[in-house]
Amino acid sequence: MALVIGLTGSIGTGKTLIATKFQEIGIPVVDADKIARLVVEKGAPAYEKIVATFGTEVLHDDGTLNRQALGSIVFKDEAKRKQLNNMTHPEIRKEMIRQRDEWIERGHNCVVLDIPLLYESKLTHFVDKVIVVYVDEAVQLDRILSRDNITEEEARARIRSQIPVAKKRDMADAVIDNNGSKEDSYKQLFDILAEWNVKT
Repeated sequence: MALVIGLTGSIGTGKTLIATKFQEIGIPVVDADKIARLVVEKGAPAYEKIVATFGTEVLHDDGTLNRQALGSIVFKDEAKRKQLNNMTHPEIRKEMIRQRDEWIERGHNCVVLDIPLLYESKLTHFVDKVIVVYVDEAVQLDRILSRDNITEEEARARIRSQIPVAKKRDMADAVIDNNGSKEDSYKQLFDILAEWNVKT
């Protein structure tokens, strides 16, 4: 039986660091964000729905989706964000399940589903165990501001659009506290995998 691990956190908590380490040690990662980009590519069903709903102002000149323009609309308006999610989430879920099952069929004994909105989207039934990557909110804010070239107000709006990471930490099967060094976070990861009998 393969173990399916859900990997989540919140914006700016450093989840990508852990996802990359999983890949380095040979455990396949199904990346919801990468799939989310696939399903909104020009000509894909979700793309057509987005353009019909939000108009051509969310497109670049070449007709591809301008994710930043779309983000600035939906992060400020919960109803519009829900509308967008209703268009994209069914397509994303279908592809995630397809990739998960394909890795298991290929004989992998552990597969990671990297899902930023695992709890928000109520997808815990897709996985057996959940790891939350956690940082304090001040660290989270600093990381977003130094990475994303947005205002503090926009950063706080993005943090507020998700379940607080402290609450996710309390719901998880295991937590990686990512306030310290990379090495410290990696050690926590290996301890969790050893406890769950995952061979690395």
